[in-house]
Amino acid sequence: MADVLSYVLNLPGGTIDKCSPRTHDTHDESRKGVSSIPVDVLDNPKEYVFFMDVPGLSKSDIQVTVEEENTLLIKSNGKRKREDGEEEGCKYIRLERRAPQKLMRKFRLPENSNMSAITAKCENGVLTVVVEKLPPAQAKTRTVEVAIS
Repeated sequence: MADVLSYVLNLPGGTIDKCSPRTHDTHDESRKGVSSIPVDVLDNPKEYVFFMDVPGLSKSDIQVTVEEENTLLIKSNGKRKREDGEEEGCKYIRLERRAPQKLMRKFRLPENSNMSAITAKCENGVLTVVVEKLPPAQAKTRTVEVAIS
């Protein structure tokens, strides 16, 4: 499917597979009550940039880690803070803006990702994670003598 999509969109081979989200078993008990964070992923010549909307969460509520050497894990166990309306005689009648308490996404990073050069910042409700790319490996050329028999 990824090959067909790459062909239809005229993308270089494997571009769709880069930074692809890992699939999760929907029956996995450890994911019970966990919501997925919508993510935009930008592939530019020097880095991969992940953008996630995390309204109401502070940077201390969000964890960004690398596991299994090439899996980027972004999660939050924090609660969105809501305005205090708990004054004398006040109570909420309707709460529609409640964000999920637990958020998580996993991404398999491409081989050219520099796992030691990952930065994250949370600003104005948007989490930005930057994964630098490794410099392209220089191809070693070697002349092979052809034997004629």
